[in-house]
Amino acid sequence: MIGSWRIQQVARVVRAGGVIAYPTEAVWGLGCDPWDAAAVQRLLELKMRPMEKGLILVAAHIDQFDFLLDDLPERWLDRLAGTWPGPNTWLVPHRERLPEWITGQHDSVALRVSDHPLVARLCALTGPLVSTSANPAGRPAARSRLRVEQYFPGQLDAVLNGPLGGRRNPSTIRDVRSGEVIRAS
Repeated sequence: MIGSWRIQQVARVVRAGGVIAYPTEAVWGLGCDPWDAAAVQRLLELKMRPMEKGLILVAAHIDQFDFLLDDLPERWLDRLAGTWPGPNTWLVPHRERLPEWITGQHDSVALRVSDHPLVARLCALTGPLVSTSANPAGRPAARSRLRVEQYFPGQLDAVLNGPLGGRRNPSTIRDVRSGEVIRAS
């Protein structure tokens, strides 16, 4: 198991504006503080991803998203709570509560509460993180630390080493308003 000192060290890097890599349930992810515009811009540049596409936020617990969920209809909250933590990403209306560098051109934001123990422990220290696959646009998502380092040699501020969560595919993406599956896992 990864020592709590290492997770605390990586959390400090995030809080200082760093871009990190970490294992998730199925692939390696890149992350940073979603409120730090410079960190998000750097992450987008590393990935060669346009800001307009938007990004996923990952958290340790549903309560970390209270600022977005506090006035949603009860049936929507039940949908979220019934699938979290786990491999489910939900598109939730952001109602201008997040910066455009996170939401892109969308009226919703992608949210997930991770059941990966390292991600959960990290987010417990940092709050929600940007979570996007660790790969340049158009390349396969990294499934090993070695691939992360090949994709981004010397460009990351920290790597939280650990095993993937054992899933083969990234999370299912659904729209909380309709329940419709946007991307199946």
